[in-house]
Formats: sequence, structure tokens, C-alpha cells
Amino acid sequence: MKRLEANDWMLLNNIIYKIYTTENFDAMRLELLEQLKMVVDFDSADFYMASDEEGKLLSDPVSLNCDMDLSEEYQDIDYSRGIVAGGKTLIYRETDIISDEVRVETDYYKKVYKPNKWHYALQAVIARHKKFLGVITFYRSIGKEDFRYDDIFVLDILKDHLAYRLEQQKKRSSEPGNKLTVTEAVEKYGCTRREHTILKLLMSGKDSRDICDELIITQNTLKKHILNIYRKLGITNRVQLFKMVKEYE
Repeated sequence: MKRLEANDWMLLNNIIYKIYTTENFDAMRLELLEQLKMVVDFDSADFYMASDEEGKLLSDPVSLNCDMDLSEEYQDIDYSRGIVAGGKTLIYRETDIISDEVRVETDYYKKVYKPNKWHYALQAVIARHKKFLGVITFYRSIGKEDFRYDDIFVLDILKDHLAYRLEQQKKRSSEPGNKLTVTEAVEKYGCTRREHTILKLLMSGKDSRDICDELIITQNTLKKHILNIYRKLGITNRVQLFKMVKEYE
């Protein structure tokens, strides 16, 4: 069992506090990953929510130092799909369920791990009341040792707190009228006047070229504005934007 120092316990207490009090859910998830790097040694991580779409296992990823577009490959891992969707909270190393020799020959390892120079992974499947809610995966680069049971111990401390927050988020997102208007989002997250204009045009359905023509700006300038909007709203892509903000005032 890991012997946590006083600073580790203080950090974990702060993480637990932020799990419950950080209003923006995606910002909470990203901060969780950033803070955990100070307790668990990993190089990259992603945090997926359980999807509500039929036939889809995962959705709404937040990541740290890795490619966001992995959900399709992730759902095709035969050896972990049953564990992820099983309705039980479980924290495990991938090498605990499949030998390293077999794992490196899988398509997922070749398509995702090798291009990112990862080798080992630690997963935290989050569930409550027998319902799968989300999964966090931590990756270590090639050349590093496998995760230890000490790392599992740290995540075990957080699992019930995360399960409760994820369950509450699922309930909240299913309630009608939970989206913000463009103006509400701008005021709440401190967007500039230019970002307000761009957000309004994005929500009206205009594509990047039309927005650039209307505002007489370059594609690179628009991209910088959009990234600033995402950062302030605590999101990372347009799918999350449309889930958070109404398409009308």
C-alpha cells in the first residue's frame, strides 16, 4: 500500500474538494488530470463519459497530452469492452487482464499506443448503482515501468467521489433547459466582445469560411478566437459547445 506524505494527502483533499465544487464539469475533469500528475506518474491521460447514444460506448472526451479522437478505436478493444460497460467501478492495469505479449499485437496498441509512444496503461472505470458513467485512462511512455498497485491505491481514494459527481452530471444534463444562451455564456465566462460575436455566429450554424468573410479575418485568427472561447468555457470541441450553449437566444 502506498505511504502518502502529508503533501500528497493535502493535494488529494484539494482534488476531492474541486470534484464537488468546480461548476464547469469539463474544467473539473481537466483539472483532475493535471492535479493527479503530482501524485501518479503518467505522461498522458483521457477522461471519457458514458455515451447516451445507442450503439456508442463513450463520448465527450477530455484529455491531457494526447489525441482527443480515439473513441472509435477505444470502443473496439475486445478485452476491455465488457469491463468498461459492466456497471462496476474498477481500477486496474491493462497488464492485469491481458499479457503484455498479447497486448502489443492488438490493433488498438498498433493504431493508438505506438503512434503516441505509449506502452503501459492504468484505467479507472467509474460506475454507480450498477450503471457505467465514465472511464479514465492513464498512459506511460515506452521505456517506463508499468504502473504499480500504489497508483491504484491513489485512484481508489477518489473513485466514490468521482462516481457521485458523474452521476449528478448525467442527471443534470438530461434535464430540459440546462443550456446557456450565448449571452449568458459570454457573461458567465468573461468572453470578449469579439468572442461574443464569433460565438453567436458559430451557434447560428455558419462555417469558418463564412465567419472569416463576414468579420474580415484570417482562418488562423478565427482559430485562435475559437480556442480562447473553448478555454474559457472549459471545453475542447464543437460537440461540447453545442451541448453547453443554446442555438438560439
